[in-house]
Amino acid sequence: MRREHVLPTVDDTRALGAALAGVVAPGDLVVLTGPLGAGKTALTQGLGAALGVGEPVTSPTFVIARVHRGGRLPLVHVDAYRLGGVADVDDLDLDASTEESVTVVEWGAGLVERLADEHLEVRLDRRDDDVRTAVLVPHGPGWAARLDP
Repeated sequence: MRREHVLPTVDDTRALGAALAGVVAPGDLVVLTGPLGAGKTALTQGLGAALGVGEPVTSPTFVIARVHRGGRLPLVHVDAYRLGGVADVDDLDLDASTEESVTVVEWGAGLVERLADEHLEVRLDRRDDDVRTAVLVPHGPGWAARLDP
C-alpha cells in the first residue's frame, strides 16, 4: 500500500479508509492527525463501510467515543479534540475494547499511542486548492510490514 496519497475528493478519502480496512486487524490503533476539514471523519467512514458497519459513522466530537458493531471487526471511533490530556483518555477506558476492535482516534497524537504496542499514524492535510493529502506513517514493524508487503 502506498504511503503517500493525493485525495482530490471526499470519495477518494473514503476509498483510502476502505483500503485500510483490508489491512487492519483486531487490536489495531489508527491515529488521525490534521487540521479541521482535512478528512479524518471521511477516512473513518470509508474504513467503517468497508468493515461492514451498518450504521452511519459520524464525528464523535460531542460524545467523545462511539463503538460501531456489526462489521467484520468492531470499530471504536474516538475524537480526542476536547480531551485535556492522558488522564482524560484513561477515563474513557478504551483499553477495555481495543483488543478485539480497530480503534481510530481523531486528534489523538500525543495522547493515545500507549494504547497499543504499535500504531498507524495517518497525517491528513488540506491544501489551498481543497485537495486533501494523506501520509501513512507506521509506528512499529508490524505496521511497516503491512504497508510494504
